[in-house]
Amino acid sequence: MHTLNLGILAHVDAGKTSLTERLLHTVGVIDEIGSVDKGNTRTDSLALERQRGITIKSAVVSFEIEDTTVNLLDTPGHPDFIAEVERVLGVLDGAVLVVSAVEGVQAQTRVLMRTLQRLRIPTLVFVNKVDRRGARPEELLKDISARLTPAIVPMGEVTGPGTKGARFTPYEPYGTLPPRLLELLAEHDDDLLAAYVDGGAAVPYGRLSTALTAQTGQALVHPVFFGSAITGAGVRELVAGIRWLLPAAERDTDGPASGTVFKVERGAAGEKIAYVRMFSGTLRTRDRVSCRDGEPEGKVTAIEVFERGSAVRKAAVAAGRIGKLWGLTGVRIGDTVGVPRKGTEEQHFAPPTLETVVVPARPRDRGALHTALTQLAEQDPLINLRHDEIRREISVSLYGEVQKEVIQATLADEFGLDVTFRETTPLCIERLTGSGSAVEFNKKDGNPFLATVGLRVDPAPVGSGVEFRLEVELGSMPYAFFKAVEDTVRETLTQGIHGWQVTDCTVTMTHSGYSPRQSHAHQRFDKSMSSTGADFRGLTPLVLMDALRRAGTRVHEPLHRFRLDLPADALGAVLPALARLGAVPRATGTPGPVSVLEGWVPAAQVHRLEQRLPGLTRGEGELESAFDHYAPVAHGAVPRRPRTGPDPLDRGEYLLNLTRRVGDGR
Repeated sequence: MHTLNLGILAHVDAGKTSLTERLLHTVGVIDEIGSVDKGNTRTDSLALERQRGITIKSAVVSFEIEDTTVNLLDTPGHPDFIAEVERVLGVLDGAVLVVSAVEGVQAQTRVLMRTLQRLRIPTLVFVNKVDRRGARPEELLKDISARLTPAIVPMGEVTGPGTKGARFTPYEPYGTLPPRLLELLAEHDDDLLAAYVDGGAAVPYGRLSTALTAQTGQALVHPVFFGSAITGAGVRELVAGIRWLLPAAERDTDGPASGTVFKVERGAAGEKIAYVRMFSGTLRTRDRVSCRDGEPEGKVTAIEVFERGSAVRKAAVAAGRIGKLWGLTGVRIGDTVGVPRKGTEEQHFAPPTLETVVVPARPRDRGALHTALTQLAEQDPLINLRHDEIRREISVSLYGEVQKEVIQATLADEFGLDVTFRETTPLCIERLTGSGSAVEFNKKDGNPFLATVGLRVDPAPVGSGVEFRLEVELGSMPYAFFKAVEDTVRETLTQGIHGWQVTDCTVTMTHSGYSPRQSHAHQRFDKSMSSTGADFRGLTPLVLMDALRRAGTRVHEPLHRFRLDLPADALGAVLPALARLGAVPRATGTPGPVSVLEGWVPAAQVHRLEQRLPGLTRGEGELESAFDHYAPVAHGAVPRRPRTGPDPLDRGEYLLNLTRRVGDGR
């Protein structure tokens, strides 16, 4: 048996969950088709998914087409959950991009197609809802070619579009060829190019079919099917196209066990369950595997593999398959189970750019809220938690406002916790404006710690992160003390001068020193005269903040790149609104009655722009936005973020807090 790991992707409300239901019915996995409106679909299992009719978490179901097992992943379509989509893309062999024949190409459709093309994932396009009033398949083909990719091959024609009797008629085996097929394939095939120049009459359909399959598998061309998930029109042809045109998973069963975790959930007993796509080798129950460098190995206690519409308990999961693993207690999304793969492209995840404070309705639920949010963060590593010990508050980072509803509903349904949220604020960062250094010596100038630490901070290129270096001999003191300094440097940089994370810098340790262990034979260790890791962890934040103050930092806010398609006559109303939101248009195109605006807008203003756009454009404006870069805050007061824990910028208060912590035994 072959295996094909297939993703279904689309903009919100294009009908991909309905298409998933129809596919499962067509291949015989389910007897009755679920309805998004009724909330009884196979893949939308969360209560909020059923209530809102949207997909939030990726889900896996399985079916067979002839000799191929298809693991179908129904992915979210809402832009707030793009990180969930991108995680799934890394484990796919192919994809079906669903486009509505009525609403057409939308902003998220373009984002998804760009990502599929960047990752070179073989993709079929399915134009859904051809039975709906307003369906315009011919116009939509031109729109797909202009706004997604010109490398498309329509695989048939639609008769009766916009009616319940709409049907899809494939070009083959009915004696005709898809328009422009030879011309399109010839762009990537020299032999076909020569035949095309000669008129193309001598090229048999079998030769074109082979080239179409090969070039689809290389993500060079994208066949387009038409149909309706509601009536079933065109779905059997799509099933045949999936089997015919998309490549099966490579099965390197003889290699070392290696897989990627793309989803983590909790079972009924609270245990972690990891969804893993195996790329090589075979993983068996009772195998011990590592997930990350420096982490202890975990033991696989149980395995389920997706077959015939459900997950089936098995003794092993082999290369090419998707399995559910039990027993890996420390596993996280994005981990490699077993041996890391070589030559794989690093996944690109845009960072969350918003933040909000989660407030429990009952103050006594603070502890339970922290536990619940920690579990939710395990399922999404890009949603970070920030615990303010002083104010006893928990913040979560977000991609958009819809995630608030998801968190709120999940906390209520799964944990019985009622919560509200504070106002959403942008997640800024700090970057150095210069270089600075500081040093404190052991037992000198009011240094209460038995440690010498000197640090220099220097700006680094954008995107380089934080690098820690040594200008002192590694053997000048125990390695554990160097490790304590480095770990504390990285932790301290999460809150810079203005409270934001400091990034894109190099921190160099310029001075080191310690008090050797003071003890004698048969005597106890004298902690008051000997350096410990706590001395270096306590002193490092003071030295680092002093160096940061001397270097200076500047707050940068997240900016989204936007593209706005709108009626040309609405331009006069939209431009002033963009200016009030701090947006900076950088290009304006007016091809006929439609204007195109591109530029940048502060992340904090994207939601307001989405709310105002329908009124400014009579409902005809279409906004596409995604995180692009950080830029210095140019207007208004410099935003500050409340600090959590002891503040090393206030030396007296910091030392007093540290003393209290020691006294409390923390």
